[in-house]
Amino acid sequence: MVKAAKEDAAKPKSKYYPADDEPVRRTLRRKLRPTKLRSSITPGTVLILLAGKYKGKRVVFLKQLTSGLLLVTGPRALNGVRLKRVNQAYVIATSTKIDISSLDVAKYDDGFFKKLKQGEEVTPEMKQARKEEQEAVDKVVVGVIKQGEPELAQYISARFSLKRGMKPHELVF
Repeated sequence: MVKAAKEDAAKPKSKYYPADDEPVRRTLRRKLRPTKLRSSITPGTVLILLAGKYKGKRVVFLKQLTSGLLLVTGPRALNGVRLKRVNQAYVIATSTKIDISSLDVAKYDDGFFKKLKQGEEVTPEMKQARKEEQEAVDKVVVGVIKQGEPELAQYISARFSLKRGMKPHELVF
């Protein structure tokens, strides 16, 4: 044993360092910070969706979820947009606001939108529960819209698009 240690010490050391031979371990040290909500987006603000299936539709902002995504609804009864999550990078906030203080949105979180595990199927009970949740939210939001200005329901139902000659940077939302 002692003999082996002496032999190792007697061997000349390499004059090259193994700089590229060994993989370098790098650890990411990011702090998870909640996404900052734009000041123009408050509960009840009418937003315009810029991407996805409902591109150009106007929706009502309900709250910001813990993941940083926005909880919005069409309401489905007016323009077909269901209760869904949207990244705030894909919306334009308008100056139109609706008073939704009577709506309780505390139970809606990221778990509400959780995808099913592979092999798990959507049951009729799950579909019915989601449909009832949508109807409950729509009932309150549509009621507030109908009480407000008469043109508000028509405004939310209309799709947003740019026409020839319209300059987006000059528009006031």
